[in-house]
Amino acid sequence: MTEAKLKKILATGEGIGIEFKKSQNALPENVFESVCAFLNRIGGDLLLGVKDSGIVVGIEPEKVESIKTDLVNLSNNPNKLDPPFMIFPEVFTLEGKKVIYARVPQSSQVHRSGKYIFDRNADGDFKVTSSAAISRLYQRKSAYFSENKIYPFLQFTDFNESVFRKVRNLIQSHRPDHPWLTISNDELLKSAGLYRRDFETGKAGYTLAAALLFAKDDVLQQIVPAYKTDALLRLKDLDHYDDRREIRTNLIDAYDEIMLFIRAHLPDKFYMEGDIRVDLREKIFREVVANILIHREYTNAFPARLIIQRDSVITENANNPVGHGPIDPDNFNPHPKNPAIVKFFQQLGRAEELGSGIRNIKKYLPLYGNNAQFEFIEHDNFKTVLTIPEIYTELREISSEITSGKMSGKTSGKIIQLILKNKFITIPEMAKEIGVTERTIERNIQSLQRQQILKRVGPAKGGHWEIIKQE
Repeated sequence: MTEAKLKKILATGEGIGIEFKKSQNALPENVFESVCAFLNRIGGDLLLGVKDSGIVVGIEPEKVESIKTDLVNLSNNPNKLDPPFMIFPEVFTLEGKKVIYARVPQSSQVHRSGKYIFDRNADGDFKVTSSAAISRLYQRKSAYFSENKIYPFLQFTDFNESVFRKVRNLIQSHRPDHPWLTISNDELLKSAGLYRRDFETGKAGYTLAAALLFAKDDVLQQIVPAYKTDALLRLKDLDHYDDRREIRTNLIDAYDEIMLFIRAHLPDKFYMEGDIRVDLREKIFREVVANILIHREYTNAFPARLIIQRDSVITENANNPVGHGPIDPDNFNPHPKNPAIVKFFQQLGRAEELGSGIRNIKKYLPLYGNNAQFEFIEHDNFKTVLTIPEIYTELREISSEITSGKMSGKTSGKIIQLILKNKFITIPEMAKEIGVTERTIERNIQSLQRQQILKRVGPAKGGHWEIIKQE
């Protein structure tokens, strides 16, 4: 969120997707009625420190942190919001006054605040009390969001313990004060909305989203037999492939495996954004990978694909489309296909605000390659096409240097190839991979550094290798 976008929200005024709360001294009692209504409808923007009329009154500076903390903690409290849905607000200064902004996404579940279900229309929040209206709300959610499907016989023992450890490490590095770090694994699943009770049918249990995120591989294959992601490299053999990785594991590990494939076959490039050095490959392709995992229709047997070609990277995944045709990054309304999975990836720092992925690709792709272009096409299968004409220029230059004799010996060439795949690789790892001693690796690295082909960036621990482009 930016200040310009906040001003646009203020100018638009309250409506089905915008709510203002005065909130100068404390969190309003009815704030979770609005959060609940947004979750049950199409999502929305919540601004605290603003009158209903759109006039910014601001929050008292000494109260900002306590109100922000209460909003986070109470959104995880089933007495306020059931099932819980954690909200992560941001503090901004508008007209010299402090306001708190929170984006509340559409949820795949039906939520209550206190004893009541709330929905949203242009006039604000309203209670849903009739059985027929409640039934329609459940039907609308279940018909669109397949991640909500309940598996009553899916047990906690069917989940992979190592994934819980990885999730906690990711959350710890992304947000050390996250409430999920203080609760048990089973409570974490419930807090994330991955355990559900259907008030219409009475069924209760872990959901498809829970299985996709945490299930052991053999269990996952029983639940979604057709699920897989194909990562393909097509350079020389355009009819088949030069390298392939078939990924059938949980979404947490699948993300890492696909990113490893990308790091192995695409060059890394860096860009100075102010004083910060940005890894363009990570910036662009983390969005691409997250998209094919979290915005995918998993009841469709069509496998997701990521194909690296000579001048492009193409992804395709099954989709539950809202519209059809090309997406304009400057004029589109993002809709989560799997809100619970999206929310979970956001907590891990692997996804951001809805729509930010497309905007980040638009921002960083031109910096990654000259004349680079992108296209996002929404149909029953969602397709991303990143055209990068010079994608392999660096790799071809390195390859020609090896064959022309600028890099002497097979070991030096193998070292370069390993670094192209993983710039963080260590000398012991190189020695083990190539089958030589560490001293041999060190001598070859010294030779490469003298030839100004290779350099070390940062300390021995925590730094990385960088290939220097040859003129």
